Amino acid sequence: MKLRRKLTALTALVATGALLAGCSGGGAESDPNTLKLWHFESETSAMGIAWEEAIKVFEEETGATVEFEAKSFEQIRSTASQVLNSNEAPDILEYNKGNATAGLLASQGLLAPLDEAVEKYGWDEMLAPSIATTSQYDENGVMGSGSWYGIPNYGEFVEVYYNKDMFAEYGIAVPTTYEEFEAALQTFVDNGVTPLAEAGAEYPIGQLFYQLALSKADRQWVDDYQLYTNPVDWESEPFTYAAETLADYVDKGYISQDVTGLKAEDMGTAFMRGDYPIMFSGSWWYGRVINEMEGADWGTFLFPGSEMSPGSAGNLWVVPENAANKDLAYEFIDITMRPEIQALIGNNGGVPVAANTEDITDPRSKELNDAFTTLTERDGIAFYPDWPTPTFYDQLVGATQELINGTVTPDEMLTDLGEKYEAGLPVTD
Repeated sequence: MKLRRKLTALTALVATGALLAGCSGGGAESDPNTLKLWHFESETSAMGIAWEEAIKVFEEETGATVEFEAKSFEQIRSTASQVLNSNEAPDILEYNKGNATAGLLASQGLLAPLDEAVEKYGWDEMLAPSIATTSQYDENGVMGSGSWYGIPNYGEFVEVYYNKDMFAEYGIAVPTTYEEFEAALQTFVDNGVTPLAEAGAEYPIGQLFYQLALSKADRQWVDDYQLYTNPVDWESEPFTYAAETLADYVDKGYISQDVTGLKAEDMGTAFMRGDYPIMFSGSWWYGRVINEMEGADWGTFLFPGSEMSPGSAGNLWVVPENAANKDLAYEFIDITMRPEIQALIGNNGGVPVAANTEDITDPRSKELNDAFTTLTERDGIAFYPDWPTPTFYDQLVGATQELINGTVTPDEMLTDLGEKYEAGLPVTD
């Protein structure tokens, strides 16, 4: 399947944004001893706790004041281009990673390149290659090369959550191979239990589809799909296996057809209630499961038989080109990368990217972080299936719903997705 070179909505926005950025005035005027900071983490989250401490350290060490404004994810997402192109830009903010988000702003000239700060503070040496991928963007806003435009200080990944009590009830051991995993699914079905909590109306089922593909893929396949390094063959073994196996899961009763109407919240709460023994989803659920899955023992493990898993760096610290106090922003970023701040993320249910492993002492947090370390050490972070184009999330959700409903065959689903993938690709030189 040939890579289509065409002007997409994303590219048009890039061009428009670049013109707007070129017309903007100079940096925002503000107190040189005040750092304006925006982020959207709750104060009780791992990042919220760690960053609050980082603010205290920053103010003590620099003598500057942090002017923090809590924003919602949607507030920042929907207004970033306009705000960052004005004198109202903060000095630093948390922003979503990927081609259609941070990459788009970088290509519009709205984010300051961080190359000099990266060299000064050595942040590149703290980040595993697959984590650093989402920090760098080329002139087209495509991640993986070019200047540094953001720094993550936490990560995320997708793994298997399991109910230990339900596994023990049916004499099932934690699987270490894919064959053992499928045997566990079948044992539950044989005992009248639907094993997999899933959600077909949002991201989870697409991530399971992608994980199945990753089990037959290598890093080059991921780079071709995510970074456009080579044309993508939608008839290749990883895609064919994933589509056929997902359909097979429905036929065998591993997944209920009813999941097409369920959202991620429905999936998570059903697993935590004990309605299902297994949930395949992200590390972002970890804290909630700790707090809400009362009266049951549970654990996690990486998807058996695969070297890679969906995941990425967390959201990025970015510095607007119009920021008035860039040097203060760089100092704050560096503080959030210190071992003591990273340990706060790690011991409160988060996944730090540069922590000392001995600093993670909470047993459950250690289990989570050990799995993430395993992935990063084997270059196993494979990003997310909807990342390649701005519209692919909805297209993937719709395609997997149709497959589960039986209204399309695996081949038909892959043909449709392949056409939509190509149509949404950005222009490349």
